[in-house]
Amino acid sequence: MKRKSLLLILTLIVVLGTVLAGCGGKTENKNEASKGTEQTTDSETAKVSKGGTFRMNLHSEPPSLDPAQAQDNTSGTVLNAIFAGLAEIDKDGKAVPAAAESWEENGNKITFHLRKDGKWSNGDPVTAHDFEYAWKHVLDPKTQPAPPYAYQLFYLKNGESYNQGKADAASVGVKATDDYTLEVELENPTPYFVSLTSFYTYMPVHKSAQTNPKWAADANTIISNGAFKMTAWQHNGSIELTKNENYFAQDKVNFDKVQMAMIDASATELSMYQTNQLDYSGAPTGELPTDQIPVLKKSLPDELKIQGIASIYYYVFNNTVEPFDNAKIRKAFAMSIDRQQIVDKVTLGGQIPAYGFVSPGIMGESKPFREEHSDAEYIKPDVAEAKKLLEEGMKEKGYTTLPQITLIHNQGDGHKKIAQAITDMWKQNLGVTVKVESQEWGVFLKNRTNGNYQIARSGWGADYSDPMTFLDMWVTKAGNNDAKFSNEEYDKLIKEAKATSDNKVRMDNFAKAEKILMGDSTAVLPIYYYTSVGLVKPNLKGLFHDFNGSIHFNNAYFEK
Repeated sequence: MKRKSLLLILTLIVVLGTVLAGCGGKTENKNEASKGTEQTTDSETAKVSKGGTFRMNLHSEPPSLDPAQAQDNTSGTVLNAIFAGLAEIDKDGKAVPAAAESWEENGNKITFHLRKDGKWSNGDPVTAHDFEYAWKHVLDPKTQPAPPYAYQLFYLKNGESYNQGKADAASVGVKATDDYTLEVELENPTPYFVSLTSFYTYMPVHKSAQTNPKWAADANTIISNGAFKMTAWQHNGSIELTKNENYFAQDKVNFDKVQMAMIDASATELSMYQTNQLDYSGAPTGELPTDQIPVLKKSLPDELKIQGIASIYYYVFNNTVEPFDNAKIRKAFAMSIDRQQIVDKVTLGGQIPAYGFVSPGIMGESKPFREEHSDAEYIKPDVAEAKKLLEEGMKEKGYTTLPQITLIHNQGDGHKKIAQAITDMWKQNLGVTVKVESQEWGVFLKNRTNGNYQIARSGWGADYSDPMTFLDMWVTKAGNNDAKFSNEEYDKLIKEAKATSDNKVRMDNFAKAEKILMGDSTAVLPIYYYTSVGLVKPNLKGLFHDFNGSIHFNNAYFEK
């Protein structure tokens, strides 16, 4: 098997468990297993017993468990447990075989060989046709709602053309030549493509989805091919997963069950962890009270885990609505906040102030991109200059006063505290009053995606270790371009970067594009680069975060 992957960065692979749970009394927390693709040693096996229920918290209802429609950590956490892509990410950040047992790469062509013991949770064989259908369904211009991650499949030959109605499905570069062989042809050689196949948008769907458009909304109709299968889903309440007896690597799955609660109050979540109702508490789908982090550093130093991840917390401006259809007003708001004060006094989790969009740790030409291209010049905090820009922008718009401005965020104590701190800064530094509105996750996500907002909270984690994962989302009309940002030069730079294998040219283009996004246009307002903060029970082993903070618990276990 040949593979080339750019995916490995960030010295952030911690054996913790980003899984939050939330129900019930004490679990049978006695379980062990091989970690990732590794085998347990005799000494490890002696400490482990199979079985047990792992409890975690999702914080909120998953907006969608259809791989074509998912676009958030909550949905992704569930999907990564119940589905398996062609490849998966191991604890070292490498793409390793999953539904595909091997592959060969030859320039812009990749042939995947599916394992013949791959089965759906109902016993049907998993075939190459299931992948071909799923990928083309994402790209199909008739698919509604329009999949937000369709652009992630534009790497396929004619993928973008088909999505735009300029080519037919048969021309797209993915084809099942038989039940267990999937031939892929890319527009250009893409070193990290195999790693991308671990992402949920690339996961297969069972043929029953073709006749039931609501298949992903109920536990009884979700047929999956991953380590676990869904056995109960109380909407807005809880999810229960059970070990999938048809999973090809079931011998490496140790938990009998996974219970996922939906608790949106951070104090309640922490209390549940402290009273042994949760085995993990914290990011990415849960939240610890920020004011308790200093206390927990002293009281539970061995259970509190903080690690850097390739992700960014930011606010997005709607570039098409007043007053943020003016670049000077956007920049004034971005320049007038003190990011260092936010991470030092509000978030308290060791976060790094952000002035660009590409997170630290993402690889550049020969070292991390952020080291080769500093973000320090993009947005310099300067209250006097911010006031000047605001005045100029208001004059250009013909304003004597700004229209009413509302900032929306999804429910969560941390988001609320950050919003309060930032709106206080805008009030003090710019004399602008901004209303804050908290919304339920599904409602919030729909409003942000549809552009029903002026300023909205957002976050982004890398899908692979390349600046492209942070920058191609902002091309005109991309599915995740919630800013509704559009710039011809920006689009050209990203398109050129996708078309060349010259890494220097690619990185130069990325630097120029980021300068347009952050410096010239200030389409979004970066706040900080994430860390993952969580509490993990001492006997919980084998969990890890990958480079973007996603949690992997399929092979985790409880130590005796």
